[in-house]
Amino acid sequence: MNALTYELRPPRSGPLEGAPVLVLLHGVGGNERNLLGIADALDPRFAVVSVRGPLQVSPNGFAFFQVQFTPEPVPNAAQAEASRVALIEFLPQVVRDHRVNSQQIFLLGFSQGAIIGASVTLSRPDLVAGLVMLSGRILPEARPTFAPPEQLQHANVFVAHGVHDAKLGIHHGRASQALLTNLGAAFRYQEYDTGHEITEAELSDVNAWLFKRLGTSA
Repeated sequence: MNALTYELRPPRSGPLEGAPVLVLLHGVGGNERNLLGIADALDPRFAVVSVRGPLQVSPNGFAFFQVQFTPEPVPNAAQAEASRVALIEFLPQVVRDHRVNSQQIFLLGFSQGAIIGASVTLSRPDLVAGLVMLSGRILPEARPTFAPPEQLQHANVFVAHGVHDAKLGIHHGRASQALLTNLGAAFRYQEYDTGHEITEAELSDVNAWLFKRLGTSA
C-alpha cells in the first residue's frame, strides 16, 4: 500500500513542534477534508492530521476498506488489515516528519474511520494516547491482532453512538461497550438522541474528554 495522503493543520494555540496530535479518520466516501471543521470545536493545542483513506470509491470519495451491507456490514477483511498496518506505520512517520509529541497522539474517527481507529488502538495501544469512536464499531475480524490484556489496560477510548443510527445500529455501540469492558480498557460510553451524524453535544463531550487526557502539560 502506498503512503497515506493527509492534510496537516498546525495548532491554533502554541507551536507545532512538541504539540499533541489529533488524527482524523473519515467515513466511507469521505476524504481528508471532511472532518476538518469539527477540529475547530476541539482543543486549540492540537496539531490536526486528517488522513485520506487509501481506496478511492468515487471521484472525491475514499475508504479504508470496502464493505457490503447484507443487511449487517461485512468488511473486506484484507483491505481493513492493510489499512490498519498502514496507519500503524503512518503514526511514527508523522512524529518524525513534524516533530510532534509521540506520547500524545489521539485518534478521532467517524463511522468507518472509528472502526479502523479501533483496530489500530486495540492492536497498538502503545502508539495511541486516546481514541474517539463516533458512530463506529469494533471489527470481530480484527480480534486476532489485539494486544495482550496487560497492554490494553492502558488504552483510553470514548465511544459515542446515536440511538437512531440507521447505518450502524445502536447495537454496535453497545457491543463495543461490552467488548471494551471484557478487554479491560479504560473507556467512556455515551449514547445520544441522534442518527448517523456528529452533533454539537457529542463534540462538547469529546472536547471535555480530550482536555482531561491532554492535561496541562501539552
